[in-house]
Amino acid sequence: MSQHRYPVGLSVRLRDRHNLSPRTAETYRITAKMPLRDNAPQYRIRNDELGQERVSAESNLEPIDWGMTRSH
Repeated sequence: MSQHRYPVGLSVRLRDRHNLSPRTAETYRITAKMPLRDNAPQYRIRNDELGQERVSAESNLEPIDWGMTRSH
């Protein structure tokens, strides 16, 4: 069973922006971990500036400054 790798609060970008409006936000913040879908982690993400929210698979997210925020 897969586990969520990213913490709530992490800033991320969408890897695949194909078929998205040019007005879609560039960066988001993870606001919640969602249940697995097809055994893959899902997250609720939000861009506060534009007020955009969406749900995305972990495989479509790219952490921003992950090395600086990750604790070992």
